[in-house]
Amino acid sequence: MRIRTLGLIVVAAASCLVHLCVGQEISVAAAADLQFAMDDIAGRFQKETGKSVKPIYGSSGNFFQQIQNGAPFDIFFSANLDYAKKLEAAGLTEPGSYYEYARGKIVIWVASDSKLDLKSGMKVLVDPTVKKIAIANPLHAPYGQAAVAAMQRENIYDKVKDKFVLGENISQTASFVVSGAADAGIVALSLALSPNMKGSGRYVEVPAEEYPPIEQACVILRSSKNKDGAERFLSFVKTQAIRDVLRSYGFEVRGGADK
Repeated sequence: MRIRTLGLIVVAAASCLVHLCVGQEISVAAAADLQFAMDDIAGRFQKETGKSVKPIYGSSGNFFQQIQNGAPFDIFFSANLDYAKKLEAAGLTEPGSYYEYARGKIVIWVASDSKLDLKSGMKVLVDPTVKKIAIANPLHAPYGQAAVAAMQRENIYDKVKDKFVLGENISQTASFVVSGAADAGIVALSLALSPNMKGSGRYVEVPAEEYPPIEQACVILRSSKNKDGAERFLSFVKTQAIRDVLRSYGFEVRGGADK
């Protein structure tokens, strides 16, 4: 009887330990342009604090809808300020947690063996050899909206819109060009600088004045089950060291000193 009771105690203790470990993990919903930068940041955070961060990547618009429907994330990193601000206005975020962490940039990217001359910038997309152009779906992806704005600014949108291959998010968009499913793509600079794209293609930056700023912000969600961990991670993201990490991935980051 004593053995059985002891066994039940051990099982109960183990169960509590599992729940405790799960509770300590910080769940992050992150815009897909952050994929490589966030993996780097999460690894540094775990090394420094021993706390685990679980990033999930996707389009900001889709995450916005999921969070409104109760998705169980601790922090949301959006590639669009509006989504974070709307969640804040709806009372779905922790007061005072709103933080503008970076500004994204777009580039035209082609494979290394492409014959396209990127010196002509956006107008290269009109080239008759370009049959498919990958962009993120502008209905819910900020990078797709920026791509459309830049093409409209260059007066080529109507000439190329029938060539579009739409990615669910900017990461999927980049994969279309890498795999050869598209001849060119308008992708995030942060992905063009990533290990799996840096050595396999060429890119040219689209001038920032040709599209609305891709200003990005994060918020801690009010429904978070790990607010202490989320607050600690957000503080970590605000440090100078992490701002430098974001810059190394092509993001524009404000400020020089820690806040």
